[in-house]
Amino acid sequence: MLLETLEFGGEVRSLHLIAGLILGLIFGVAAQISRFCLRRAVAGDVSERSSAGAVWVTGLAAAIVGFALSQFFGLVAIEDHRFLSSSLPIAAILIGGLAFGAGMVLTRGCVSRLTVLSGTGNLRAALVLLTFAVAAHATIKGVLAPVRTSLGSLNVELPIGSVAELPFGLPGLALVVLLIAGYLIRSARPRTLHVVLGAVVGLVAVAGWIATSVLLFDDFDPLPVQTAAFTLPWTDSLFWVIASTAIPAGFGVGFIGGVLTGSFLSASARGELKLQSFSSGSETLRYIAGGTLMGVGGVLAGGCTVGAGLSGSATGSIAALVALGAIVVGAKAASVGFRAQTAPAAA
Repeated sequence: MLLETLEFGGEVRSLHLIAGLILGLIFGVAAQISRFCLRRAVAGDVSERSSAGAVWVTGLAAAIVGFALSQFFGLVAIEDHRFLSSSLPIAAILIGGLAFGAGMVLTRGCVSRLTVLSGTGNLRAALVLLTFAVAAHATIKGVLAPVRTSLGSLNVELPIGSVAELPFGLPGLALVVLLIAGYLIRSARPRTLHVVLGAVVGLVAVAGWIATSVLLFDDFDPLPVQTAAFTLPWTDSLFWVIASTAIPAGFGVGFIGGVLTGSFLSASARGELKLQSFSSGSETLRYIAGGTLMGVGGVLAGGCTVGAGLSGSATGSIAALVALGAIVVGAKAASVGFRAQTAPAAA
């Protein structure tokens, strides 16, 4: 592998940590400035949905195009990754996606956005992330693991696991997403800098695939292939904080640390650091409920809006695309229900 060719020094896990930190820094800065968030595009204020959608879809388009080119030139090797499995845990993905989408409406931000906001001083986001990490860890290895295994056993066997297995499948998907991005950019006219930074966020996901699957892959010390994501990295970070002497930090911990640092540095340079907290007890409960839904849902769906929605969809993964669709539907449904609940009663 290229690791041997380039003669990198240091332990492989440490190199993964450094790669995650660097990519997280880039993600944090780009996402903080562009306000990159799927929730804003799906269920945000009417005035911001189109522009936020243009930025997010541009990121997705850049990720798909970047991954397709990387795959063509042999820069990625993820053939055995769960995203490409033809066995689709349909119940877990649909229920998890719907739960995650509803949760990000209750917390007014997806996990990636809340991570960025935490770096800028938002205490609401920090509490949600703690709740999210605990709920996700409980679903992976704790008291909620039986729910995950039960739902995960309900599989649908598909002939393919990714649209990339179809003739011109990934280029075709890239073309469709590019056309949607172009339409949104033309109609919403978001700031050019935000569109460019949205593309940067998408390319961070591609860079993660390249780094961990080829560039830093070691046959003698193989580590899991990872890229931009927040569900597993936040659970890894929580566990590392609690038991760092037993569990070494890897790509995910580095990525979370990088996003927090990058968003802090960006907000500091732009004069946007600001401590923010809850205004009422009911608001606190709503955010905790949303964080719990996202934690459980992110694990069941196989990732969040970035892990599955961006990084996973970039590979053409059918599971990731279904998860992304379920998240959008869940967010839309929760947004309609939330607006109806808070609307003033008719006279």
